[in-house]
Amino acid sequence: MWRAAIQTASLTIFRFPTWLSRLWVLGQMGLARLDFRAMPEVKFWKLCGSGTGEGFTPVPNTAVWAILVVWESEEAARRGVETAKVFRRWRARASEDWSVFLSATSARGTWSGKAPFEPAPESAPEAPLGPLAAITRASIKPTALPQFWRREPGISLSIGENPDVLFKIGIGEIPWLHQVTFSIWPDIDSMAAFARDRAGPHAQAIKAVRDGQWFSEELYARFAVIGSSGAWQGRDPLKAHERSAA
Repeated sequence: MWRAAIQTASLTIFRFPTWLSRLWVLGQMGLARLDFRAMPEVKFWKLCGSGTGEGFTPVPNTAVWAILVVWESEEAARRGVETAKVFRRWRARASEDWSVFLSATSARGTWSGKAPFEPAPESAPEAPLGPLAAITRASIKPTALPQFWRREPGISLSIGENPDVLFKIGIGEIPWLHQVTFSIWPDIDSMAAFARDRAGPHAQAIKAVRDGQWFSEELYARFAVIGSSGAWQGRDPLKAHERSAA
C-alpha cells in the first residue's frame, strides 16, 4: 500500500578549527542561502551560529555553526545531508560534523512566521523507541532583553547539570535576539520531569515570560530521534549514550 512520505528534520553541527575557516563560514551565512533556494525537497531551513555554555547564551561560540533543515522525507534528509553541495562544502572546511535526524511528534508556535514542523499523522507507523529531542525557539523583544538575560543563566545551568540530558546546544540566527535550545533526552519521563519542576528556573522563567510578554514569537517542538551520522567530540553522542555539549 502506498504511504505518504513523513517529513523529517535534520540538525547538522560543524566545528571550524581555525580563524580562517570561521571567517569563511561567516560569509556562508549569505551565500549558502542560494543553495537551499534551489532545493525543492527542502521545506524550511535556517543557518545558525552557536553560543558558549548550555542552552540560550549571549556569548557566541565562533567555532561551532549549525544547519537546520526540514525535508520532505527521511530519504531526502539523509541524501541531502550526505550529498548536497552546501553540506559537502561546509564539511570540507570543518574538523568534525554531526547530524541528527528527527520526526516531529508535537509542535506549537511559529518560526519566522511559519509553522515549520509537521507532526507525523496518526496513521503513520510508530516512531522507534529511543531518545527524544526538544527545540525551544524564541524571538526576544528588544525591550525585554535585560530582564531575559538576567534570568537565563539559571535555566542554562539547570540544563547543563541535569544528568539525563544526552546532548544540548544553543544556536540562533541573531545573537541576543533570536535564540534556540536543542536538547536530546533518553525518554519522555526525563524530559517531562525537567519541564514539570515548578520550583526550578525553567518553570519560573516560563511564568516570567508569560507575565512580562518578553517574546514576540516562540516555538516549542518535540521529536522522535530516528538516526544520526558523523561524530562530535570524537564520537556519536547517541551511540555513546552519554551526556555531551557543543
